[in-house]
Amino acid sequence: MSENILSIAGLKVAYGGIKAVKGLDLEVNRGELVTLIGANGAGKTTTLKAITGTLPPCKVEGEIRYLGQPLRGTASFRMVQRKLAMVPEGRGVFTRMTIHENLMMGAYTRTDKAGIAQDIEQWFTVFPRLKERAGQLAGTLSGGEQQMLAMARALMCHPTLLLLDEPSMGLSPIMVEKIFEVIRDVSRQGITILLVEQNAKLALQAAHRAYVMESGSLTMTGDAAGMLDDPRVRAAYLGE
Repeated sequence: MSENILSIAGLKVAYGGIKAVKGLDLEVNRGELVTLIGANGAGKTTTLKAITGTLPPCKVEGEIRYLGQPLRGTASFRMVQRKLAMVPEGRGVFTRMTIHENLMMGAYTRTDKAGIAQDIEQWFTVFPRLKERAGQLAGTLSGGEQQMLAMARALMCHPTLLLLDEPSMGLSPIMVEKIFEVIRDVSRQGITILLVEQNAKLALQAAHRAYVMESGSLTMTGDAAGMLDDPRVRAAYLGE
């Protein structure tokens, strides 16, 4: 039986009278790449922010467990210590810090200097553009370069669970291809991933399992490859 990494039961999020998430149940098991797809405004990002406790003031109900332990109320920096990392929508890089400094921030919970240096070199190999600009301020990078940096920074803590929020948003087709190549490679390394993504086709091609979210509720769940052939998914999200 697969080990459960993330378990969400009955999650509800409401902003005043607006119900953004309506009783969501979701789970991610060790080694899986699970994707949450849906139209803009479906509640996908709200779900990730509920997991990480980074929502603005609102009413949150339900249970969120990570490695069997309750997660709600846990400070964000404690989550990183517990090896839960997130690449937020919009990248969230430290714009006034260099690329190298951003990567060091990703490793702030670690004390193995040699290992940190080795990991930085590894990500410089994966993303050569970052190595070329290692001393450059992150705020001066293109959107694609910032996305590379945000992913590499999150992976510096050797996460057990990696949350990705719209990693392809606003990127060129070539950059999107590169980002998804890295996502698939990270998954093959055994890192568990929950991916929120509007590009349903790429997400389903990369994932093991998928959930479809509409207006705050889950409407479908199942094998990702099977969903690629589902006429309802094809009509609603693949433009076919």
